[in-house]
Amino acid sequence: MKKLLLGDEAIAQAAIDAGLSGVYAYPGTPSTEITEYIQNSPIAVERGIHRRWSVNEKTAMEEALGMSFMGKRAMVCMKHVGLNVCADPFVNSAMTGTNGGLIVLVADDPSMHSSQNEQDSRFYAKFAMMPCLEPSSQQEAYDMVHFAFDYSERVHLPILMRITTRMAHSRAVVEVNDVQRKQNDINYDAKPSEWVLLPAMARRRNSIVAEQQKELEQDAVNSHFNKYIEGTDHSLGIVASGIGINYLEECFNGQCPYPILKIGHYPLPKKLLRKMTDECDSVLVIEEGQPFIEDILNGVMRGTAIIKGKLTGDLSRTGELTPDMVRCALGLPKTDIIAKSENVVPRPPALCQGCGHRDVYAALNDVLSEYPNARVFGDIGCYTLGALPPYKALDSTVDMGASITMAKGAADAGQWPAVAVIGDSTFTHSGITGLLDAINENSDITVIISDNLTTAMTGGQDSAGTNKLEAICRGLGLAEEHLRTVVPLPKNMPEIERILREEISYHGLSVIIPCRECMQTLKRHLKQKKQNGGTVK
Repeated sequence: MKKLLLGDEAIAQAAIDAGLSGVYAYPGTPSTEITEYIQNSPIAVERGIHRRWSVNEKTAMEEALGMSFMGKRAMVCMKHVGLNVCADPFVNSAMTGTNGGLIVLVADDPSMHSSQNEQDSRFYAKFAMMPCLEPSSQQEAYDMVHFAFDYSERVHLPILMRITTRMAHSRAVVEVNDVQRKQNDINYDAKPSEWVLLPAMARRRNSIVAEQQKELEQDAVNSHFNKYIEGTDHSLGIVASGIGINYLEECFNGQCPYPILKIGHYPLPKKLLRKMTDECDSVLVIEEGQPFIEDILNGVMRGTAIIKGKLTGDLSRTGELTPDMVRCALGLPKTDIIAKSENVVPRPPALCQGCGHRDVYAALNDVLSEYPNARVFGDIGCYTLGALPPYKALDSTVDMGASITMAKGAADAGQWPAVAVIGDSTFTHSGITGLLDAINENSDITVIISDNLTTAMTGGQDSAGTNKLEAICRGLGLAEEHLRTVVPLPKNMPEIERILREEISYHGLSVIIPCRECMQTLKRHLKQKKQNGGTVK
């Protein structure tokens, strides 16, 4: 059967077809569509596949690991910065190993379309001594998922599968299996001697995994996802991975005269890399992200081949690859397929008209104009756009949950007033522990949890804290008299400003929760209500 699928959708369909029992994820572009596809799949519903959003990537990783412990196949999905959040269980999962197959799907975001950095997740796989797969097409992404589950169960390790934005969000025809694999039965084969990471047990597992690296590298040498293609002209050899393989094929229309080493399976097959540096005068490395392959190639090569790529300036060290970048690196004339940015009308992001965050920032700016040294610490979400004109309301945005902890640290340094602005989904993702720190010390900060009842930045997914934020704050020990709620509407501006002034003037911890539904999800809910004859499912 053939289907037209996004790269994300090909991965999701493959997981269902390969006997998936649970997907665990927190929304993050460009990985979000994987979980949404499974959530909307009638087959996933019929088969009882777990498909609810997790509160953050760390809990998702641990939940997926728990499913693997019971012998079933699980997949955890995230964007690259989410891998930082779940680094602790991710790295330790190589020490525990797997029982049921476990795929850690990470979508990197070169050019930072919706991210704080351009980190390359392949480094995490190397660091954790874990196999990594990187597809070059939607079809290969589909095929790799099937292979990855089988391989994970054979080598008893999680498999990191790395894609990038262009692979995640472009479409192609994919040949999918007509028959879905049966889900694994629960088994009790997981041994406490491997899963209880006391130092004595972990040291033994660490030795096993370290020794296993030789086998994993030989598997990469033999893998059909890695391919050495002979060429007639050995003045240049080309090592290409991921989306770079597509761009290379475009440059030569499948008639490249140079030897090509296609990489899709890590650890890097050093034997094949040395073959290329032995046979070619120079080697060009085409990879999206950091110079991961290029750096290792410089360390393992023999002979006098000249290595070219991102480190030498032949390809850009930052941003996404483009076909024209690859053409230039190969010495071919540009095609000018990519439109010049100066010819494109700029469309900077902005908060939606009618958004409750707008009213919060308008009130906050008005009140803080009375405090010349006020500092506002922001967080990750659509409300981050409050840093841009016309509000220019934020002084920092670093990572999920950093608003509260940075405001606390600033207050510890003597800053007053210090205000934290965080969204409802981000608060439950990473803000709760920071608020507990602030409560324990009654820190002199004002925390605004701007609640729009959804995870709006990534498309309006469910928020784990909906209708629970006040209870959470009380449960953490926040004083009732300094827990305030408001409805962010223009008509309520005097009340919002009064509450802000009162709580900023209080030298201790305050939490203000402005609550109004996101305009986009409200439109969808009203449309759904109309379709359902006046009721919302």
